Amino acid sequence: MTTISQTAGRSLRPSSSSGFFAALAGAAYALFDRLERRSAVKTLNELDDRALRDIGINRSEIEDAVYGQFKAELTRYL
Repeated sequence: MTTISQTAGRSLRPSSSSGFFAALAGAAYALFDRLERRSAVKTLNELDDRALRDIGINRSEIEDAVYGQFKAELTRYL
């Protein structure tokens, strides 16, 4: 009986604060990732067409290249 009464008041799920901090960390990571990608798009848009051709993309492919869809399309041909 002693064991049952000691564990009866405890919750079996993890503390809600750990879930909160994990969600907060995930949101912060997503925000910084978004800001970094926006900066990359802006930087690539500032390049001239010749510089973009040198790195292998067209102006219309900048966002796809930054956000990852372009790489998936290229690997299909390799």
